[in-house]
Amino acid sequence: MKKVSILETSTVLVLMLVIMGIGVIKFKLSPQTPVLLVLGLITMWAKLRGFEWEDINQGIKNGIETGIIPIFIFILVGALISVWVAAGIIPTLMVIGFKLINVAWFVPSVFIVCSLVGTAVGSAFTVMSTVGIAFFGMGVTMGVNPALVAGAIISGAIFGDKCSPLSESTNLSAAVVDADLFDHIKNLMWSTVPAFVGALILFTIMGMGEAKSADMSKINQTVAILEQHFNVNFWVIIPIALMFICAWMRVPAVPTLFINIGVSVMFVFIGNPQITVTKIASIIENGFISKTGNIDVDQLLTRGGIASMMGTVALIVVTLSLGGILVHLGLIEQIMAPIAQRLNSDGKLILAVIASAIGVNLFIGEQFLSVILPGKAFKPTFERSGLANVTLSRALEDGGTVINYIVPWGVAGTFAANTFHVATLSYLPFVFFSLLSPVFSILNGFTGIGIKHRN
Repeated sequence: MKKVSILETSTVLVLMLVIMGIGVIKFKLSPQTPVLLVLGLITMWAKLRGFEWEDINQGIKNGIETGIIPIFIFILVGALISVWVAAGIIPTLMVIGFKLINVAWFVPSVFIVCSLVGTAVGSAFTVMSTVGIAFFGMGVTMGVNPALVAGAIISGAIFGDKCSPLSESTNLSAAVVDADLFDHIKNLMWSTVPAFVGALILFTIMGMGEAKSADMSKINQTVAILEQHFNVNFWVIIPIALMFICAWMRVPAVPTLFINIGVSVMFVFIGNPQITVTKIASIIENGFISKTGNIDVDQLLTRGGIASMMGTVALIVVTLSLGGILVHLGLIEQIMAPIAQRLNSDGKLILAVIASAIGVNLFIGEQFLSVILPGKAFKPTFERSGLANVTLSRALEDGGTVINYIVPWGVAGTFAANTFHVATLSYLPFVFFSLLSPVFSILNGFTGIGIKHRN
């Protein structure tokens, strides 16, 4: 296969990023079109440079292959959201939350609860699409900035995902560099705890500011509407408990979602015996349509369904196709390998890993590849420098998995935006945990705090 110079590779990647950035930021387009345009331009460039069609097609296939399971999970999550609303699970969580949480502490409480749930279940996507939606509905009802609420939910979900031994991304980060999982999680705390504390302080300050302008008059009205139109009772919490049980038993995401959807459908039938199988199928396919007569409540709870995930699925397919071509044609390796070989200090190495992981997120938009590619590229350099594997795995998490949620064309960023109906660029400034994690990781690298070396 042909090799492209570093200068040409850099030019291609920068132009690609500029085109996507202009499309999303300046013209406020949904990411699908800019990414598809870049995919077409990269394909034309590759052919003009003498690459075979077979190489281009193989890159697309390789890229999409890595996203098959996430795509299927997103489809199941769409179905889960719709049946959780129909069964009264999300409305029940909202009612309980309205009665328990003080508005002045609402935003930091959301961050803490989502962190705890995320640590227990090991999946940020699950947290966002279940308890996250309930918290979001509460926040919007109280008049809290939707982007701030989404930022608190996403930050907590990422923290939990990052700290959980059940998390796929955490397991991957340890496995890529041959680090022990629990040593990896323990070492993560040097950057994760300061980022958590910093985020909690910021959410507390901003939450108190929002509390002064919160509209409390709508809460009692909303609770009354929810109790009138939905099956609000403690029994519907069983599917939530089931989610924790599956996590404790280490049941993978796909069967966990199937089980939860099945149990939730049973609750729909119990709560509304007159409902038909055809209506249930329509809810799963097209989402739940709220008809309470209250516009605000209906907007909050009309959501979910397989169809609602198709935009996300389309973006994942084109993004992974683009990433697959860049990897298969060697463009990503061409940039990363020389950087890895020229670094000669702990701080510079960690900075380079984090920058590379962020770069992969921007260019490819897939969080697993943002861990795998820099991990493979930098592992030999870390070994020569005497740095422990957990030092590399921590840098990969701090610059890789946590950043994908704030990239508009990233798989995780798209999922979050679609789940809360808030644009990625709108909630980005409030995802404090993702913004602070790489900062503290880089500081640790240059100060030597928490940096482990080989024995």
